[in-house]
Amino acid sequence: MGDLVHKWAEFREAPGIVLRQAETLVRPMAELVLHLRQRRPSVIVTCARGSSANAASFGKHLIESHLGIPVATVAPSIATVYRKQLRLGGQLFLAISQSGQSDDLVESALMAKTAGALVAAIVNDVDSPLAAASHIVLPMAAGPELEVAATKTFVATLAVLLRLVASWADDRALAAAIERLPGRLAAASELDWGAALPVLAGASSIAIIGRGPTLPIACEAALKLKEACELHAEAFSGAEFLHGPIAMVSPQYPVLLFMPTDAAGAGLQELAANLDRKGARVLRTGGDGAFGLPVLPADHPGTDAACVVQGFYGCLAGLAQRRGKDIRAPRHLRKVTRTR
Repeated sequence: MGDLVHKWAEFREAPGIVLRQAETLVRPMAELVLHLRQRRPSVIVTCARGSSANAASFGKHLIESHLGIPVATVAPSIATVYRKQLRLGGQLFLAISQSGQSDDLVESALMAKTAGALVAAIVNDVDSPLAAASHIVLPMAAGPELEVAATKTFVATLAVLLRLVASWADDRALAAAIERLPGRLAAASELDWGAALPVLAGASSIAIIGRGPTLPIACEAALKLKEACELHAEAFSGAEFLHGPIAMVSPQYPVLLFMPTDAAGAGLQELAANLDRKGARVLRTGGDGAFGLPVLPADHPGTDAACVVQGFYGCLAGLAQRRGKDIRAPRHLRKVTRTR
């Protein structure tokens, strides 16, 4: 795929980060879980932007499916533009940010703290303003991320969320899968998704579909295709795609399916067969044939989803190169985005 592909390599650091992360998180994770067990929140509110918002959606799925606690997303503008304080007494406010510098996230965290919430932050920069505004800081421990497109910090955030849910729910199966995750991420980095390149290189738009643990992965993939490849991509849940967007399906409108390895998989298999009958070009993870994209053998639905995005990252630079884009310097973007 050329020299650019080999130079774009930060995503390959994810396995080592996830391996080292466990030690860094021992104390703050134990403190947070103790708080949550002593005073179980009735709702969890997340606050994030960009890739971190996609990670927050992953956390929402994990928390709701493993712990039965509803998770809501707060709009930072409620604090920064509308100056409204939410009623968050006794609840958990979870902010997620790679840099921890965006003013709207910091102000939202301070609002939540004033409102009586327990404020926890998942951040890469533990000396950031967001970390200072929080009661408990869960470090991603990813080290400096220099590339504009967040990759290793996204996977590191997924791992923190997986660890939080495994610890809080005392889920031994998930904890064991997290122990295997670094090796599996390393293997996923080497998967060959070359079948996707000719389909996506000439596309003007694409639908990306997931469900359950892979819906946030679909959202992250759509974001990366837009920012790194200048390819319009829109993410949908498999169910929502049937409520209107399926009308767009044609041979000129490719579909990429991120197949979950849990109970949601059967529904996406049915959708894939439906799209095949309609003549769509359907790329699918774990599928056979010309448009099948390889994945690792199933282990645990949550960690499987993290490995799927790692496989996707492996083909992203090659696609950007085919489309004549510099993945290291996306148009109009910089590494730290500060909004209010």
